[in-house]
Amino acid sequence: MDSACRGRTPCPPFKPAGKKAFHLWGAFSFTFLQEAESISVRKRGVKEPMKRKDKEEFVEEMARELEKAGLIIAADYRGITVAGVTELRRRLKAEDCRYRVVKNTLTRLACRKIGLSQMEAFLEGPTALAYTDADPVGPARVFLEFGRENDALSVKGGLLSGQLLAPEEVKALGEIPPREILLARVCGAFQSPLSGLARALQGNIGKLAYALDAVRRLKESA
Repeated sequence: MDSACRGRTPCPPFKPAGKKAFHLWGAFSFTFLQEAESISVRKRGVKEPMKRKDKEEFVEEMARELEKAGLIIAADYRGITVAGVTELRRRLKAEDCRYRVVKNTLTRLACRKIGLSQMEAFLEGPTALAYTDADPVGPARVFLEFGRENDALSVKGGLLSGQLLAPEEVKALGEIPPREILLARVCGAFQSPLSGLARALQGNIGKLAYALDAVRRLKESA
């Protein structure tokens, strides 16, 4: 008898593990290793491959968002630092514009789903998409200003209300003054002729008053 069992309840006889126990242990080990690998991948910042169902749902979601967008801008982000991308994203968000980096294959599927096949010309190499259903000038101006600060940013082109835009046209869109400035200019244009009209009327009324006063004096002297 084992010394550890002396004076106690007799130890049960050792039984070798059966096939079922080995299967359970194998399944547990495999699950544990899978979870450990998943955690390791997340810690390294590497994205796990998307499942087919997840891809389909993602394409559906992106197709809905792109369909609503009045402006879509495609850009090459190679060479921009993480801090730079974060800043660009922040500026675009302030203009109610979403910035996404998506695999070109998924973007193509989303574009084809809603009839935006013309966007496929921009989906070569690393591509970031920025799109909005708000004022299109704001996001275009963000790309224009950010591009002046970061030479690495390269605008490939875009789509404005279904019309294809070349990089130069995206730049021209960004050079349009803000809405507030445009309104101020319009108001100024209206005020300028109105003030001239007021001065002219004032002068004519003065002349008319002088003429009427002269007629009155002539009648009085007659």
